[in-house]
Amino acid sequence: MTMTDVNARERTESVAKPLAFIDLAAQQERIRPQVEQAVLRVLDHGKYIMGPEITQLEEDLARFCGAKHSIACGSGTDALLMLLMAKGIGPGDAVICPSFTFTATAEMVALLGASPVFIDIEEESFNLDPAQLPAAVEAAKAAGLTPKGIIAVDLFGLPADYDAIEAFAEENGLWVLDDAAQGFGGTYKGRKVGTFGYGTATSFFPAKPLGGYGDSGAIFTDDEALVETLHSIRNHGASTKSFDNPIVGLNGRMDSMQAGILIEKLKIFPDEIEARDRIAATYNAGFEGLSDVVTPVVPDGLQSVWAQYTLKIKSGLRDSLVAALKDMNVPTAIHYLKGIHLRTTYADYPRTGGALPVTDRLCGEVVSLPMHPYLSDEDQARIIDAVRSAMASL
Repeated sequence: MTMTDVNARERTESVAKPLAFIDLAAQQERIRPQVEQAVLRVLDHGKYIMGPEITQLEEDLARFCGAKHSIACGSGTDALLMLLMAKGIGPGDAVICPSFTFTATAEMVALLGASPVFIDIEEESFNLDPAQLPAAVEAAKAAGLTPKGIIAVDLFGLPADYDAIEAFAEENGLWVLDDAAQGFGGTYKGRKVGTFGYGTATSFFPAKPLGGYGDSGAIFTDDEALVETLHSIRNHGASTKSFDNPIVGLNGRMDSMQAGILIEKLKIFPDEIEARDRIAATYNAGFEGLSDVVTPVVPDGLQSVWAQYTLKIKSGLRDSLVAALKDMNVPTAIHYLKGIHLRTTYADYPRTGGALPVTDRLCGEVVSLPMHPYLSDEDQARIIDAVRSAMASL
């Protein structure tokens, strides 16, 4: 066999090799000794829940984003629920939230007996459209509900339009909760995610930009009084000062091992954010000029943490592209196939104008490509070539 034959075979094998959508193994290889030491420290002291790692992680997280306080908890869903419980949200209350997001955003509102009011999104950002907020308030009132707040979601890692959202909220006596399950690490006009609204909720689910090795999450706030309430809610409503349960709470505690692992992952997080940004720029350049493909846009002054890299595929070609990429061992994901407002449990809740046309249309156009900090130049080129080749054949 000649050297030319060997090189050709290697290229063929490389193209045929299945790619990881998110490569957690590559990250683990980078910091495995530190992670193993973090786990061993927990095994040595034996405080498996709310051990000393929790306090250190909370301090590190708050310092990273510039919030005064961080409260570690069991999941991003717990973080949302705890913040809503702290506000006393319940029956008769309305909370405005986008439908184009993960279910938990609206689910926690409904779980407390309140009503999500679904609002449409912006075409470019995929985030809540501030221009639709007046209509959302009117939809809530028309349903006999009292508008209380807005959940802004930093979808796919891009911060929402907080200037407009916070201004509207202040004018209308509403609070703002930042659902940063996908957005922690992002920046909005010099402010890091974690410093918006009365509180920010984030998730450390393994696939998130900053992910643990299991469920965990955190809350960020500058409100001193809110911190005490959240500490109580996190531990079954127990008083922090006496043997009593003055409020209803839940088990929202974080495991010490997750905290120890996240402490080590946070140390390399800034470097990983830069890598994600470079990869997104490579993707954007690689798809430039490609017909029927629209790349994501990051407005001036904002930085996305690129939880997902999501294209819009026009002309009804999305499903055919997904099938073609699957044949080339290039994985994809669709976030989201259907807005929350069209799903069985949520179909009867109010929505702006009775319809969310941008959300409905984008659910038929979006497709996410592999995105993680350890995506090699070779694999980026392979993915770009695969998309271009597939689109040319459709």
